[in-house]
Amino acid sequence: MTTFWILIASFLLVSLALIWFPHFRQQRMLKAEEAGVRKGTNLDLFNERLAILEKELQEDLLDQPEFDALKKELEISLLQDMKQGDDESLVNSLKPKSIVWPSVMSVVVIGLCAYMYSTLGAYKNLDQPMTANNPHAGQTTEQIMSQRVQMMEAQVKAEPENSQLLFNLGHAYISANRYDDAIKAFDKTMELVGVHAELLGPKATALYYRSNQKMTPTVQALVDQALSLDPQDPSTLLLVGMDSFFTADYQKAIDAWQLILDSDRADVDRGAIMNAIESAKMRMGSESAMPNDEAHKDVKPNTASTASTVTVEVSISPELQSKVESTDMVFIFARATEGPRVPLAATKISAESLPVTVTLDDSTNMGGNVTLSGANAVEVIAILSKHGSVRAQPGDIQGTLAKVKVGDKGQLVLDTQVQ
Repeated sequence: MTTFWILIASFLLVSLALIWFPHFRQQRMLKAEEAGVRKGTNLDLFNERLAILEKELQEDLLDQPEFDALKKELEISLLQDMKQGDDESLVNSLKPKSIVWPSVMSVVVIGLCAYMYSTLGAYKNLDQPMTANNPHAGQTTEQIMSQRVQMMEAQVKAEPENSQLLFNLGHAYISANRYDDAIKAFDKTMELVGVHAELLGPKATALYYRSNQKMTPTVQALVDQALSLDPQDPSTLLLVGMDSFFTADYQKAIDAWQLILDSDRADVDRGAIMNAIESAKMRMGSESAMPNDEAHKDVKPNTASTASTVTVEVSISPELQSKVESTDMVFIFARATEGPRVPLAATKISAESLPVTVTLDDSTNMGGNVTLSGANAVEVIAILSKHGSVRAQPGDIQGTLAKVKVGDKGQLVLDTQVQ
């Protein structure tokens, strides 16, 4: 951009020089010419009058003293004419060109440079990030996902018997929270290639999410069927591990995820699975509940203040306050509002500490490579559990904060008793 500015400045200076230099040069030439013409005219008049006086002297019309006096007067007049201002007749005949023309040309050149700077230089875009190579610039995650699903749907429509396209479309439907469509896609795939564990697992996952992340009898039946066909099927074991983690059965989650690692499959994210196992082991080895003594009652956990956190003020409605017991625990977790609705961060506190402010961040993630800092907004759910399980049971009290941007604060009220 600096080079562009230099080119514009050079163009402007050269153009103005070409316009004004000839104008000023003409002014100087006209003044010099005018002075020469005036001097010559005065000399011609002097010589002409002197000749007349000399002729009159020869014809004895003038005597010598008179001649000398008139000649001296004529010489004085010549000197006065040389010193006096411009002759109006000469000014009219040698009038210089108007300054209007170079002024108009200067305005045109300056305007042209301004156009080049504002339009060709795109100065308004200097502070904007480079997005020319990003075809999804300015789009939300939902819009991008919707476009991808539409493209895949068009491909499947063109090749309805392509089982791989149907399989990929089913996973895309899960990412877009279109669980019914995902189930249909996996069913159609099984019609083409038969029943396989690698298809039953994703179908069970879609049913699991559609059931609000509950291991229903239907989901469990699909899980059992998939594992009977392939005890090391990654998609099914991932579902088993995730559900076990959410229900605080950490050993079962570790066992399921470890089976994936032991299978030596090349199509799994081994790093994410190992992180999930470590997170489960940490939760098994330490009690994350806050002490109930007076010294810790008002402690606010996870108060790290960063741009990748969600701070929530958790309280319970006055109508349900009397139902809180000292043994109750409050599970608080955030899950993505876009894409797969998997928990990104979670913590638990003693119900006696309510009201309390908690901060969720990457240090409270649920394991894996999906983190809170990678989301734009999350849904925060709190469950006051009377059974020690993160899964809401009859008699528990829950509350929801529908949407809060990562980096912002929100208020969540436990106001609904589960029936």
